[in-house]
Parts: sequence; structure tokens; C-alpha cells
Amino acid sequence: MIEVKEAVKVAKAAANDFLGQEMVLNDLMLEEVELDQNNKAWAITLGFNVPNPNKLHRIGAAISGEMFARKYKTFIIDAETGEFRSMKIREI
Repeated sequence: MIEVKEAVKVAKAAANDFLGQEMVLNDLMLEEVELDQNNKAWAITLGFNVPNPNKLHRIGAAISGEMFARKYKTFIIDAETGEFRSMKIREI
């Protein structure tokens, strides 16, 4: 079984590989980690900032931190092999 740190590395690599082509992943950070014993998989949730198109032109948006919206994705990593299985939107 792979350790959690290795699962996080795989999830971050998958995030950059899949999402990095569409957008710049600002402040990519680990948010949640869970081991599903039944499915033998790590659920790794990563958060990142994306430009908030509704707030970009508003005066004061930069000061209040509203220029970006925080997005979350959960990556499922096989706990036995370390292979990427899936990516899902994580709603907060």
C-alpha cells in the first residue's frame, strides 16, 4: 500500500496534468485526505484559486480578496498501486 504523501503527490500531478492545461492553478493546496478501506483508495481533496469573472472589474475586489474563487477537486488514488482513478468536483 502506498503512503498518504505519495498519494498526495499523485493527486497534485494529476491536477496539474488535467487542469493545468485549462487554467493556472494558483495556491494549489491539500485540503482533505481520507483512506477508503473498502475500495482501497485514497480520496485526496485539493483546493486552488481561479479568477472570479464576476468580480474582476469591481473596485476594491483586489483588496477584499474577491478577485479569485476557491475551487475544490477530489482525486481518487488506488491505495495499492498508486494509480490515478478519478477526479470529482468537491462542493463546499
